[in-house]
Amino acid sequence: MDMGAAFDIEAISGAFAKAAIDPGYWGFAMEAVSEATHSYGAILFDINSHLPGIPRSRTMEPSFEAYVHGGWIDRDVRYRIAPVLEHRGVATDFDIMAPDQISRDPYYQEFLAPFGLRWFAGVKVAAGDDFWCLSIQRSIEQGPFDQSELLELGGLSKQLGTAAVFANAVGFARVEAALDAFCASATPAVMLGHNGTVIGMNGPAENLLDEDLRVLAGRLVSGSRNASDAFDRSLNELLKNPGSATMPPVQMPRPRSGRRPLLAYLLRLPKVTHTALSPCQATAIFIDPDLRPSPAGTVLMSCFGLTRAEAKLAGMLAGGDCLITIAEHLSITYETARNQLKAVFAKTETHRQSDLMALLSRFPVSE
Repeated sequence: MDMGAAFDIEAISGAFAKAAIDPGYWGFAMEAVSEATHSYGAILFDINSHLPGIPRSRTMEPSFEAYVHGGWIDRDVRYRIAPVLEHRGVATDFDIMAPDQISRDPYYQEFLAPFGLRWFAGVKVAAGDDFWCLSIQRSIEQGPFDQSELLELGGLSKQLGTAAVFANAVGFARVEAALDAFCASATPAVMLGHNGTVIGMNGPAENLLDEDLRVLAGRLVSGSRNASDAFDRSLNELLKNPGSATMPPVQMPRPRSGRRPLLAYLLRLPKVTHTALSPCQATAIFIDPDLRPSPAGTVLMSCFGLTRAEAKLAGMLAGGDCLITIAEHLSITYETARNQLKAVFAKTETHRQSDLMALLSRFPVSE
């Protein structure tokens, strides 16, 4: 492989332009970067958030698995290049460490070395508040980037800012479309960004805001500190686990109004939260049990073969009650309620409480 060969800057710019319009293309764009720069692989990071669902080339999959599950994502020393990257547009390992430090540092020796990796060049991709780092990886044998190559990459940085602008615009357009879709079904929905900030909400969600549920400093907060903490923990778990599609509901008490707690479901929408570069990273769907009627038990027993006890439990779930509350109301243990729920899942061919609620919402309600 000829490291001195000129980079195909035009191929990289073209790939970024396609990915900005179609987020499903980001993985292919990283392949194009790797090939155009004669490198081992490429990854695109959001400098402002350490989230795992980021675009990468296929060659980076084994090391990326260790990066996330080995905890290196929270110990990545290369994030230190951010100030240099912002100022110069391109940076390398030598901007944060001397060669002798690299030879001793755990990140390089314990994480990168087993995969044959060591060197990288970071290229700034920025526009407004969007600040990404195109991380181009090279193996130990390939060696570090030389000055002529860094000059080329510095020029590339100036071209890629447009892609960030388009990607952000496309992302917000998808957010607006999703909010409109939820609004059509009168479902309260709130779109959340990388750090949990509210980036959009529809009318039904706005109608829920009061002293018990507010937007404070850009974040959703409950009047209950415990509920706010539970919501933040659930959101953090969703963001840190790209394989998770939805989380169990979080109860948001409403003592001031005397109404039953709202249920907040945190989930990912594939067309909206496509990668960690998307402006929206999670969606909060709210169910108001005081407004959501329960399906008739006789209908559920007839359609799905549920027992009377299972139908009661399923109906209360569809009405928005959580499993603990249902167990107390039915005077059964929580373990019994869990076993009944498993039976309901099996008979309705659903796997999650949110799927069950969506299914049961189509059936005639109790009189």
